[in-house]
Amino acid sequence: MSRPFTFSPFQGLAVLLSVILTPGFVFAQSNDATAPEGAIGNVFSFFEPIAETGLHGFFVLLGDQPIVFLLLSLAIGYPLGRLSFAGISLGSTAGVLIAAVALSMIAQSGFGLTYSIPSILSSVFLLFFMYALGLKVGPQFFSGLRSGALAFLVISFVVWGLNWLICVVGADLAGLDPGYAAGLISGSYTITAVMGVAQSAIDSGAYQVPADMTAEQVGANIAAGYAISYILSSIGIILVIRYLPQMMGHDPAADARTAEIEFSGGDETALPGTADALVLGFSPYDLRAYRVEHAEFVGQTIGDLAQRHREAPVLRVMRDNAALDMSDSLRLAEGDIVTVRGDVHELILEGTGMIGPEVADAAAREVPLEAADIRVGSHEVSGKTLAEIAQKGGYGVQLSALFRGGQAIPIGPNTDVRFGDVLRLTGPDVAIQKAAKALGGRPILDSTVTEVTYMAIAMAIGYLVGILSVTVAGIPIALGTSAGCLLMGIFVSYFRSRNPSLGGPVSEGARSFLQDIGLNMFVAVLGANVGPKVISALGGDTVIWLALIGTAAALVPVVVAFFIADKVFRLNSVINDGACTGARNSTPGLNAIVDQSGSTIAAVAFPLTYAITTVLALFGGYIAMVIS
Repeated sequence: MSRPFTFSPFQGLAVLLSVILTPGFVFAQSNDATAPEGAIGNVFSFFEPIAETGLHGFFVLLGDQPIVFLLLSLAIGYPLGRLSFAGISLGSTAGVLIAAVALSMIAQSGFGLTYSIPSILSSVFLLFFMYALGLKVGPQFFSGLRSGALAFLVISFVVWGLNWLICVVGADLAGLDPGYAAGLISGSYTITAVMGVAQSAIDSGAYQVPADMTAEQVGANIAAGYAISYILSSIGIILVIRYLPQMMGHDPAADARTAEIEFSGGDETALPGTADALVLGFSPYDLRAYRVEHAEFVGQTIGDLAQRHREAPVLRVMRDNAALDMSDSLRLAEGDIVTVRGDVHELILEGTGMIGPEVADAAAREVPLEAADIRVGSHEVSGKTLAEIAQKGGYGVQLSALFRGGQAIPIGPNTDVRFGDVLRLTGPDVAIQKAAKALGGRPILDSTVTEVTYMAIAMAIGYLVGILSVTVAGIPIALGTSAGCLLMGIFVSYFRSRNPSLGGPVSEGARSFLQDIGLNMFVAVLGANVGPKVISALGGDTVIWLALIGTAAALVPVVVAFFIADKVFRLNSVINDGACTGARNSTPGLNAIVDQSGSTIAAVAFPLTYAITTVLALFGGYIAMVIS
């Protein structure tokens, strides 16, 4: 008896998505009476594989619709990553990776289906992640290099050297055939390019294939060593990096906070172009509305009042329930309702006596406040003090911070303003625009709109820089496209802290989303493509040795390097962790410590160690193949 077919709501959602995303999906159109039946037939033709074969058909559907596979991996991986056992959780990245690998392996082993998602999809998402991360850490990057460059170099060489020794010596002691050592280096380092240089050593004749083997067999060994060590090291390094500071007795959240203060020079004011830069905080200033009744105000122009009452300029004038166009020549009439902004204490005590009675006019007080960064672009303003600039007119804005060379400086009446400084002002838009005109700059307002043009240009430049290659001793050396986009994000963020108009607005919500979804979609594609390779490598005791050596090579060097940097260099634990995950070339590992510490400051050290060990790993893989 055949088992009754069941169809869960989740499977139904997956099928519906697949129908919508299937190329060429159309409803049949006809004028005859059979049109509805034809349309329904077309729709249900997509359900037929599942209806006929059940679970097998569902996995066929995932193979035909890779978008559904990726979304399903995210849907399973995120809650899986949040599960906690004895206070330990995988995190979203490891959860998504496990979900994708599991789905791919079930399809391969259970139904003979091999999933293959184009690598360009994973590359695009990874580049988004790296660029978004660079935008976050740019201002602190160069401070980090100045403070810990030597420690970063030591970490890089320790991680690379121990990894190479464990893979090469371990493969020799285990009696593994030629090719496995290079594959172990490639997989435990999660650098696919190492397989390429190892293969080039075979093709060029630098490595002599034994008489009892073929070049294809050696290449298969490289791939098997890579597949087994890759998946285990990817999951293992996420957990180790995530909890390494606690293992060494540190509080990652507290240490991240300490590092942020240290790299910002002790000032906690958010730099221009960074997260929370334009968030409105508490202000002693408020908006009040008054009816004009006193003779001192009747007949006066807005420009005259701005000069006489700079501490509380008029921002809106209501006449006959309508807002008038604001200009310096506008004259007030008796009965007008004016909106002013100033110190609450002074307005309450003196406002009624100076202007007239306060009124509860909602339309008059509906003047939205904004925060803006304005770069000083007027040489006439340069050199003047804040008090002198304020004497030119009352703008109705509050100065909350002043930045010079990407650093916040103390502000007071005698603080001089220089060309290129950035002033952070809060107030109504009309007042900010007026102040920006006087300063010779353009206000950069907090916006939910992200300027895609600048981002696309910057990422394209980073990508091109990353593919530039230099051949040394027959080994092609390149920075890598992901590292190129990371550096471009760093540079854009760094220079925008000095000129907020550079790079266009990027809301923190958009940046954070790109960082999160970019990496997790990348690992979902990775899991789909690696799963079948893991299945093909399983068998015999060789797989056990590959698992043990690959895992040890991925994790032991990181723990040793962290310990040395912690005890010898007294490096901040979160910065240390970021340097170690960079030295291990583990982008998911970086995301793990960012998530655990609640800060992106760990990424300060990541690019340098990442670049150094990428070059070393390529040379090491080539040498390991030659001497195997």
